[in-house]
Amino acid sequence: MSRLQLTPQQLAFMETFGYLVFPGLLSDTIDRIIDEFEAVFAQHGGGHDGKPHDGTARSCLVPFIDQNEYLASLLDDPRIDGIFTSLLSEDYNYLGSDGNYYVGDTGWHSDTDWSGRMRGKPPRIFYKLALYLDPVTGDTGALRVIPGSHRYGDRFAEDLQQTVRNSQEKLGISGAEVPAIALNSNPGDVVVFNQNTKHSSWGGSNRRRMFTINCTARYGEDELPYLRNEISAFARFWIDSVYGEAMLRTATPERMVHLHQPLSFQDHLIAEVQKAKETMKEPSRG
Repeated sequence: MSRLQLTPQQLAFMETFGYLVFPGLLSDTIDRIIDEFEAVFAQHGGGHDGKPHDGTARSCLVPFIDQNEYLASLLDDPRIDGIFTSLLSEDYNYLGSDGNYYVGDTGWHSDTDWSGRMRGKPPRIFYKLALYLDPVTGDTGALRVIPGSHRYGDRFAEDLQQTVRNSQEKLGISGAEVPAIALNSNPGDVVVFNQNTKHSSWGGSNRRRMFTINCTARYGEDELPYLRNEISAFARFWIDSVYGEAMLRTATPERMVHLHQPLSFQDHLIAEVQKAKETMKEPSRG
């Protein structure tokens, strides 16, 4: 299978609106993906206190695809690798994944620090690839996005940053009433979005299965402190390596291109985990 290459039109769509949808892209492998998803949760728990998901709150495992040889190999799939290469170039960094059973609504937010850990610089661009393992629509938990909301510094995007989290107070409408695009999804579809994009979900069940793969461009020399900050964020999950054992054990030289830089700058993570353990009773999973 040849590597997928995004068209100029798809790249322009992502730049303009902040998301892309690939219907049926992984339909040939989705049954195996679902089986392995279930296997990881059966092996590692993921609910409260490591117990199976009981539907009362979101269950989350981090890192996720790293726990399973087959799921780790998705990073090598020429369709997934092609998407990230088209968006971020050949030497992009893979920076983690999370597997989830979602419960209920998720309010409007971005997945990056809009306020600026980079001291006045725009948020770094990360792209998130999401696979929903159950059919979802706008009324049953599908991802909703506000097109164009990823454009840091743009007046529209900045106004949303100030209002959309408190839409009832600021705009007189509920979160579910905020004008947006619902990205209806069936198993095998792939959704990719700029993590600055405002997104949410509404009306979902208490057992919505979804996992993500998160990537960004390779860091330049002057950006390495920000890479170390990103790595420090893994400490809240009480894990002492950015990547899981299966991800590293099965890594090909081609995959290592996307793992090498974070591995080279994670020497401080063990100390950060110890600090987290001293201040938290159990690792954060949300």
